[in-house]
Amino acid sequence: MTTEEEHARDLDLDPDLLQRWNATLLAARAGREGPDPAPYGRNLLSRWAEPQRRYHTVTHLRAVLDRIDELADQGGEGGELELVRLAAWFHDAVYRPDRSENEERSAALAEKALTEAGLTPREVTEVARLVRLTTTHDPAPGDLNGETLCDADLAVLATGPDAYRGYAAAVREEYSFVPADAFREGRATVLRRLLSLPRLFRTPYGAAAWEGRARENLERELAELAGTSGKE
Repeated sequence: MTTEEEHARDLDLDPDLLQRWNATLLAARAGREGPDPAPYGRNLLSRWAEPQRRYHTVTHLRAVLDRIDELADQGGEGGELELVRLAAWFHDAVYRPDRSENEERSAALAEKALTEAGLTPREVTEVARLVRLTTTHDPAPGDLNGETLCDADLAVLATGPDAYRGYAAAVREEYSFVPADAFREGRATVLRRLLSLPRLFRTPYGAAAWEGRARENLERELAELAGTSGKE
């Protein structure tokens, strides 16, 4: 085991994810000089492990990174994958369920950290743009970076029924401070907005592999919310 892995384990951080972070930042720098990536990765992993999180956890981060890899391997969409991966690391790095500015604060964190870490101004700007894009998940046509990140972030909607119910339950736990009726109303609004979109997934692979199951899950959850209205 390397010293870095030992340090990660001492901090109860995931050494595999830390290695993935280090590799991603170094690849994005493309041989340019810069500081050790590891402290930035440890800071991010500590953020993703904060106690108020139930869904937006390290597990979600790993899943988004894995789906980016899946899209790259199977979809061949193109884009700047290292910048997309960096945006995944930052997209929920600041997360408080009782606040509405999480994406903006996460983007500002990316701008500060990645400037220090050796990325060019253009690269920093692109990563921050992608983080902000996760507010709406509505990339413009031809935005390959945005399409890849948004599809990877929404891929949880296309998991199997049991996994999807686990996701929905974790979201409810994060909003446990919201009364049941208010949560059902707000959650139903979110689900209807998603279902009203012409396409949930913008990449060809995402549309083919994930769209149908995601819509089934969303419709099922919406029906379940309607069925429990007024029972709590």
